[in-house]
Amino acid sequence: MHTSRFAASVLLMLVTTATDIAWSHDPVFGLGPHVLFKDGVEIAPELNQASAGNNEVNELGVELTYGLTGDWSAGLVIPYVDKTIAGTSANGQGDLRLFTKYRFWRLDGPGVQQSASVALKIKTDTGNNAVSTGTTDTLLGLTYGYEGRKWYRWAAVRYLDNGKNSTGLKRGSKMFFDLVGGIRPTQSSYLEPDTVWLLELNGEFSQRNELNGIELASTGGKEWFISPGIFWTLRNFAVKAGVQIPIASDLNGTQTKTDYRARLVLEWHL
Repeated sequence: MHTSRFAASVLLMLVTTATDIAWSHDPVFGLGPHVLFKDGVEIAPELNQASAGNNEVNELGVELTYGLTGDWSAGLVIPYVDKTIAGTSANGQGDLRLFTKYRFWRLDGPGVQQSASVALKIKTDTGNNAVSTGTTDTLLGLTYGYEGRKWYRWAAVRYLDNGKNSTGLKRGSKMFFDLVGGIRPTQSSYLEPDTVWLLELNGEFSQRNELNGIELASTGGKEWFISPGIFWTLRNFAVKAGVQIPIASDLNGTQTKTDYRARLVLEWHL
């Protein structure tokens, strides 16, 4: 009797450990509840591209994350930006971003882990003047995730409060809504390559910009995106990629609609 209980305890421990190491994923564009293990380090070069008419922004960055505890991670993103807006090109060091995430709830079951986290990200006013927004912006997020051996699902809501720059311009605050589903067609072990296909629905609701307290007409509005993506892992290395395709928009005034956004991330856990 005692032997069977001991074996069951060991099995549960192994399943839980495998869930943390091999099954912990986050969406490509949305927010997920995943955090690093205690004293873990993640190095993640990433490439982001966005196009809207004649406007294009390319960002190459490196994200560094550290596991403060098994439920709390923190890190920073160091970006380099190259953009063309209204025919004018600029490039340089982008604004440094600091972030933290705390997992406040977790429930493990046979082959399944559910969890929920809160997140905070601060974009500092530290970049090259040619590409910096000149503001300090704060993003707050709440996210839930269900991760199984075959099926995944996530939901998240985020609120972005943009600061005011030296000219009196304040970009409108934003709300983000994310619903994501994922499937692992072929179940694999930790030592084998693993592929999860993702499909995201991302919504953005933006308030109008203000200049010295006066709202600007051709700013703000709503956009919805459908975003197919992939998460491919091999042991402690992962490739995450996806593209956001606009499916509906209601922008104020004469704004240029988004053509697409794309993201590629390489993750290495130490």
